[in-house]
Amino acid sequence: MPAKESAPATPSAVKKSRKVTYADAGVNISEGDRAKERIKFLAQKTFSRNVLSDIGGFGGLFKLDGKYEQPVLVSSADGVGTKLKLAFQLGIHHTVGADLVNHCVNDIAVQGATPLFFLDYLATGRLENEVIEKVVQGLAEACKANGAALIGGETAQMPGFYADGEYDLAGFIVGVVEREKIITGKNIQNGDVLIGFPSTGLHTNGYSLARKLLFEVAGYEPGQYVPALKDKVGASLMKIHRSYLPVIRKLTAGGYTTGMAHITGGGITENLPRILPKGLAAQIELGSWPVLPLFEHLRELGEVDQDELMRTFNMGIGLIAVIPPEKYKRLKSLFDRAGEKFYQIGRIVKGERRVIYQ
Repeated sequence: MPAKESAPATPSAVKKSRKVTYADAGVNISEGDRAKERIKFLAQKTFSRNVLSDIGGFGGLFKLDGKYEQPVLVSSADGVGTKLKLAFQLGIHHTVGADLVNHCVNDIAVQGATPLFFLDYLATGRLENEVIEKVVQGLAEACKANGAALIGGETAQMPGFYADGEYDLAGFIVGVVEREKIITGKNIQNGDVLIGFPSTGLHTNGYSLARKLLFEVAGYEPGQYVPALKDKVGASLMKIHRSYLPVIRKLTAGGYTTGMAHITGGGITENLPRILPKGLAAQIELGSWPVLPLFEHLRELGEVDQDELMRTFNMGIGLIAVIPPEKYKRLKSLFDRAGEKFYQIGRIVKGERRVIYQ
């Protein structure tokens, strides 16, 4: 005899359970609202008279001053990369916000732009208000220091997508420059001098290789003091990405530079050619600036060859400016008086848009 078929379950036959909320799925709206109130308080400290909206609207409103004749908006977006892994390990979260802002500021400032406003995107699995506040505090402090308003952003709760205790961070910046003052590198000429401004460390690039060498190859702990670094490993890696805006303002105000390159991912090898006109190359003199102990130790740990180092890390130079030779002496005098360190690291030569190391 064939088995008797069971009747399909009906909604009334299904065992009822308690009501399910969004919080049961991992998204706590109430906690998110509390975090947004604190973010609002921190962001408002960065506002200028140009900000026409408050945090929480569907879009941030910013009024452009009428002092510009032909204003050009300059924008950039970036992230902090795997430096965040270190932030999770060490429980240090305020510095990565500053890293992000300063990185974005540098990217537009090398084109002559003045920062106007900044927006952030922070996504996490389980919302931890204390962590979020520290990150945003770093963002707000750096925005204030760079004269940019933190006018909005997004804090996303994505349970199951990010592990507990982890988050991702990205930023978007907008600045402005007069059209006739845009710096593109088109006026760079053969014989121009290359000067480099020191970095504080890795800044926000090369962390995947650095973490592999320091933690896997060498077996260091983040809190371990390493004589070769003259510092603890974690502290050496977490140094804040420097903002070069004060330096760049001096360079542009005096009309000293024909091109600038922010040295980020790809190192000098890949970033400097981005501003070179056709028919010109950059000749870099290795040894013309002091390489930080961190980079020397990374080279030793992995027996990393010179080409790999130069296209992975900034190697101690975070900004390169191209200076016409007739302006170099006056520029040197200006920076010497200001106590601003820089190094003459090479020259522009004939060639095809590449870096030549000597």
